[in-house]
Amino acid sequence: MLEIEVKVRVKDLEALREALLKSGAELQKERYSEENTLYDFPSRTLFKKRSALRLRRAGKKTFLAFKGAPQKSRRFKVREEFETEVKNERQTKKILGCLGLAPAFRYQKSRTVYKRGRLKICLDETEAGTFCELEGERNEISKYAKILGFSRADLIKLDYVQLLQKKGKKP
Repeated sequence: MLEIEVKVRVKDLEALREALLKSGAELQKERYSEENTLYDFPSRTLFKKRSALRLRRAGKKTFLAFKGAPQKSRRFKVREEFETEVKNERQTKKILGCLGLAPAFRYQKSRTVYKRGRLKICLDETEAGTFCELEGERNEISKYAKILGFSRADLIKLDYVQLLQKKGKKP
């Protein structure tokens, strides 16, 4: 599946929540905590290819995702993403270890999910700050960002690992 998204730094979370609801976005999932661990080989093969293998615990559920290298795009972060729920996190970690993969980077965030048509809107609270993530088709993202009062200059293509590293968090 192709993932197309951008992030916007949020200055006033409550004002943004109100704007989302006024614009017709519907709350899909109340605020919850996520624990994310990126896995890589000792040679950092995935990092060098700008790909990622992520194990995410969200509440009582765990998901494994592979994210391919970002494709060329001036305004959006575009990359292949394949994700599946895993039943047994402990066994999944053992499998990853047997394949030669080890935890390479960990981060946490709180996330609230909204939906507006086919557009997914996530409000993410991280160590790097609070962000609004818009995911969907390019034109829908652009139109909705404008409705929310964001300019092209506000759009961020970086992922959370890059944002956290800019804040000084080490892998």
